[in-house]
Amino acid sequence: VQLQASGGGLVQSGGSLRLSCAASGRSISRYGMGWFRQAPGKEREFVAATGRSAGSTLYADSVKGRFTISRDSAKNTVYLQMNSLKPEDTAGYYCAATNLVAPTSTPSFYNYWGQGTQVTVSS
Repeated sequence: VQLQASGGGLVQSGGSLRLSCAASGRSISRYGMGWFRQAPGKEREFVAATGRSAGSTLYADSVKGRFTISRDSAKNTVYLQMNSLKPEDTAGYYCAATNLVAPTSTPSFYNYWGQGTQVTVSS
């Protein structure tokens, strides 16, 4: 499966963005999907994940209540709705796919990665 992330940009603190991860080659229904982020000089950080079942989700504590991950099987796309954005959310955001059924925050369990999309939140 190939993954293409988009939707990043520059937004003011408190604003919203929706990231998209379009998959091609295989249906996302075969995969658990996740979002990670990496800021300059920092390690890659888990953000959110959804298992093969759309109802199973997992969030990092830092984004819980502000971010929502969802999937649209008809469009073969996974979304990350980001509300109440903070400057510390500034990073490159990456989507990934795992063969695991349940959502997971462990990067090494993900088999496929897309390129990043930059999110910059100004104060």
